[in-house]
Amino acid sequence: MAEQHSMEDLLRDAPTNWGRWGDNDEVGSLNYLTADEVLRGVRHVKSGTVFTLQRLIGDPKGDPVWPGRTPAQRTMIMDESTWDRDDAPEFPGGMHYADDKIEAFLQGSTQYDALGHVWYGGKIWNGYDARTTIGGLDKASVAPIAERGVVGRGVLLDIARFRGKDNLDKGETFDHNELEACAKAQGHEIEPHDVLLIRTNFLKLFFDQGEKFYENFNEPGLTYSSELVSWFHQREIPNLVTDTIANEVTYEPDTGIALPLHSALMRNLGVTLTEICDLEKLAASCADDGQYTFLYAAAPLKVHRATGSPVNPLAIK
Repeated sequence: MAEQHSMEDLLRDAPTNWGRWGDNDEVGSLNYLTADEVLRGVRHVKSGTVFTLQRLIGDPKGDPVWPGRTPAQRTMIMDESTWDRDDAPEFPGGMHYADDKIEAFLQGSTQYDALGHVWYGGKIWNGYDARTTIGGLDKASVAPIAERGVVGRGVLLDIARFRGKDNLDKGETFDHNELEACAKAQGHEIEPHDVLLIRTNFLKLFFDQGEKFYENFNEPGLTYSSELVSWFHQREIPNLVTDTIANEVTYEPDTGIALPLHSALMRNLGVTLTEICDLEKLAASCADDGQYTFLYAAAPLKVHRATGSPVNPLAIK
């Protein structure tokens, strides 16, 4: 029988930011993004060019989601055909209108995770009891993140282009040393408090392959090491943004543990995770003009007690 590994064993000596911003904190490393950090980001706006990073909800080619989740379903409630009925509503002046709704996982599109989204050992971010998640997150929901917003200097780390590939492959890994090397090749450095945007273009395979994309599902990305986690801790990284569904290699190669960085970064350090971004237009622009730094701004929806929220982040160059 294969040896079983636990998250608690893997992360036993991992650094933590619990209590760093007080016993009641619910936004973690976003506390690093002070007014000075906003202004540092503003200084990287050169042309005023705006890039939106959300993937389309209801894409005719399909919406990539974590296995087990279903894409958003949009339903038309009112349209011109409504007024074909004898019981159609009547408004003074003859106004007609269209109305629709969606049924969706709050993390079924480009989205922010709440810090209380993932845990182990019965404790979520900042040491709150995991039972505070029952029926909705009483602590560390997405609402406090949405209330404050996320604004700072963003840096694109185009790992796919750095490796000379259209897209990374299943299970393909890289580490903080390669992030540093990628930044250097792009002509800049990763600085403390930077929002890191990592491009793998892995979701190209979803649009190329359809449902076959989910066979032997194992995304590429960063993978756990104590050195990597210490690097995030020392650099005081507030937010990790990727174009994959879960921000990291799905199964840590050495132990097989699923998504250990969610626990090491989000649960322990309070690093906010942002997933399923479309970085293609931004990456093409950065490759064209050599500017890989910009103002990053994002505000997930204010949803009470929610584990996550859709978002349309902005990169402004």
